[in-house]
Amino acid sequence: MAPRWSPDSWRNKPIEQVPIYPDLDQLAQVEKQIASFPPLVFAGEARELKAKLARVAQGEAFLLQGGDCAESFAEHGADTIRDFFRVFLQMAVVLTYAGGSPVVKIGRIAGQFAKPRSAPTETKDGVELPSYRGDIINGIDFDEAVRTPDPQRILMGYRQSAATLNLLRAFSQGGYADLEHVHQWNLGFVKDSPAGHRYQELSDHIAETLRFMRAIGLTPENAPQLRSTSLYTSHEALLLGYE
Repeated sequence: MAPRWSPDSWRNKPIEQVPIYPDLDQLAQVEKQIASFPPLVFAGEARELKAKLARVAQGEAFLLQGGDCAESFAEHGADTIRDFFRVFLQMAVVLTYAGGSPVVKIGRIAGQFAKPRSAPTETKDGVELPSYRGDIINGIDFDEAVRTPDPQRILMGYRQSAATLNLLRAFSQGGYADLEHVHQWNLGFVKDSPAGHRYQELSDHIAETLRFMRAIGLTPENAPQLRSTSLYTSHEALLLGYE
């Protein structure tokens, strides 16, 4: 009979991508603190995404997933998050219209702070230090103090993820995702694209569709689907103590 799974089962298994923390007591304290915090993602959101992914698996929808290889604590401004959101919606609108299928949007954001490494250490000019494993673990500068894994970075990762999720939810549900606004973003995208003529034709078709929908009374004011959207988030679950 297979052993029963628990959230701590991984601690008894071999693991490759794991940082070596010099202060295990501090790490345990931070993990205990994180465990007492509110969840970043709620069960209802997870169930909703699972249902949509089932439709993708059955060929009834398309999956769009993308984002940075690793997020940075430094690049956390509202403009950066807004630009990510805009690009994602631009792609989703084009895919939805051209493919005629719903698009499930999953951003690689709000938690992508750890990164896998091929070697646990890095050597420069005869000096060997721990490899940079992402901002949630250590810093990128080649300095012993910066490269030493710091449990306090886990708390920063949680707080930054929470702030990013709050802003993404506001963009998704607060009118910023209005389909007519997204269409105007696409006009700018088309203008600067090397394949401008091809995308201009597609943009014109989208504009015609929006005008028709408005003519028959379907507007963002009375059709919530036209002014809001769902954007889910994902990241590599490399730092298992945090997860």
